[in-house]
Amino acid sequence: MESVDNRTVRIGTRKSQLALVQTYWVKAELEKHFPHIDIEVEKMSTQGDKILDVALAKIGDKGLFTKELEVGMLNKETDFAVHSLKDLPTNLPEGLMLGCVSKRVDPADALVVHSKHQDKQLETLPEGSVIGTSSLRRLAQLRYHYPHLTFKDVRGNVNTRLAKLDSGDYDAIILAAAGLKRLDMSDRIHQTISADISLHAVGQGALGIECREGDTEILEILKVLEDADSRDRCYAERSFLRELEGGCQVPIGVNTSIAGDTLTLVGMVASLDGKQLIRDTVTGSKSDAEQIGKDLANKLKEQGAGEILAKIFEEVGRG
Repeated sequence: MESVDNRTVRIGTRKSQLALVQTYWVKAELEKHFPHIDIEVEKMSTQGDKILDVALAKIGDKGLFTKELEVGMLNKETDFAVHSLKDLPTNLPEGLMLGCVSKRVDPADALVVHSKHQDKQLETLPEGSVIGTSSLRRLAQLRYHYPHLTFKDVRGNVNTRLAKLDSGDYDAIILAAAGLKRLDMSDRIHQTISADISLHAVGQGALGIECREGDTEILEILKVLEDADSRDRCYAERSFLRELEGGCQVPIGVNTSIAGDTLTLVGMVASLDGKQLIRDTVTGSKSDAEQIGKDLANKLKEQGAGEILAKIFEEVGRG
């Protein structure tokens, strides 16, 4: 077998601006540590990039932004793929694995407002203000806390969504703080939404690098990007989501923290109308991250989370 120094390493990525920023960051980091490796970027269009006029919840999104990238790896056209970890399903295709989790950027949700609301916060927006979000997780939590606001679906990449906001289609939109920061758009973050109001998506703010199982050379070079605390936090979150059998487009939110060797996971399941919201916490050793996720999922199931999710699956379909 060729040594990794003598082979070309190919990274698969979506073509969106954010995906490319993330991928070229990974490429640059690897080149710092392995200057003799030739690294190429293969840009691919995924189904999620092509379907822009239908709400995500209606088409389902398990693998919507990842399938084409995964086929590329399985066909050995690419060696690994860079994902926003929140887009990566918790159950991966046979032969592929989550090879690395990068250091997490702020996982919180962010409020971005139209210029006429610069003096407002989420809690002070006028009744009937139109808030744009394509996430059922954000929708359910915000409906629970702010039933007087109006919510409207918004699709497209970050720039497209911001343009729709600025043109007056919405009074405010909710985006991931991490995406805005990676795109050097931190100035558009009007308010970072507290975890008391909106628990974030599983894996939000972290990059997940997916590769072929057993590709020891690739796994070895990816180690330089791994952040242990981010990995443990995201493993707990992904285990929680997997145990609840929820895709990205169900109202399931999380928040994790690590203090010393102790990991705390907060999790939430809500109904689409925001009238039911179950939330609880499990704490344990960070070395038991996946078990913590399972324990919290079972704790929420005992409180009725299964019934809430079953109803949602009936309404929007499993995808």
